[in-house]
Amino acid sequence: MRFLLLFFACLATPLAHAGDALSTDRPDFVESSDVVGPGHLQIETGFSKERDSSAGIKTRTQKTPTLLRLGLTEALELRVESDGRTSVRTTDSFGTSKETGWSDASLGFKWRMQEGDAEKGTAGIAWLAHFDLDSGSSAFRGKGVRPSLRTVAEWDLPHDMSIGVMPGIALDRRADGQRFASGILAVTLGKAWTSAWRTYVEIAGQQLVSKRNGGSVVTFDTGLTYLVNDALQLDLSLQRGITRESPDFAWGVGASIRF
Repeated sequence: MRFLLLFFACLATPLAHAGDALSTDRPDFVESSDVVGPGHLQIETGFSKERDSSAGIKTRTQKTPTLLRLGLTEALELRVESDGRTSVRTTDSFGTSKETGWSDASLGFKWRMQEGDAEKGTAGIAWLAHFDLDSGSSAFRGKGVRPSLRTVAEWDLPHDMSIGVMPGIALDRRADGQRFASGILAVTLGKAWTSAWRTYVEIAGQQLVSKRNGGSVVTFDTGLTYLVNDALQLDLSLQRGITRESPDFAWGVGASIRF
């Protein structure tokens, strides 16, 4: 991991764009209302670990979440996203088993409907449409195409603070093939301490649905980002599950780089 971060730092040094600071969608759950801009490719990737214990079953999960963002116009970007290489180790009364493979990919678009204006008190607003594809390894593959639609609104606040709200809806399928809809609702509060360091706290309703369809996944998240230069950002995140269906605890590290 140390080698990977050093590699990103060396690679990104000549790519910085003065006066055009990087805006990323990681590590918090609420997306940014910004797009990357025409002609730019942005890679946001990392490594995360989750642990969960429920009904005598212990689960340990490792993921490599990655998001590719390609700017098409000043207001529109193409997005390809996946949890990447995934490994799940399960321990119960019968012993320990392990599954390793690739998670499904998601294809989507982000459209920035409105730029924020701190002086006028208006929010930056964007819409995100994604389609999760049944493209992963058999152990992690979902059922068919699962669309989702989210909107995000961001406001700049006094004292270098900001708040973002992201509601949405997703369509999924149970193991028996039956479709169901789930809600999405998350709120994040950020604070810029310097031009490089930023922290955030967040309540994320990642999946709001009845127990028969998997139950609600709600987490409390916090973390920090460090802007190395205008083209490279490093991050650290921590997550605590609030509902029974959420992972008990998760942490992650990552890097975002713009070309």
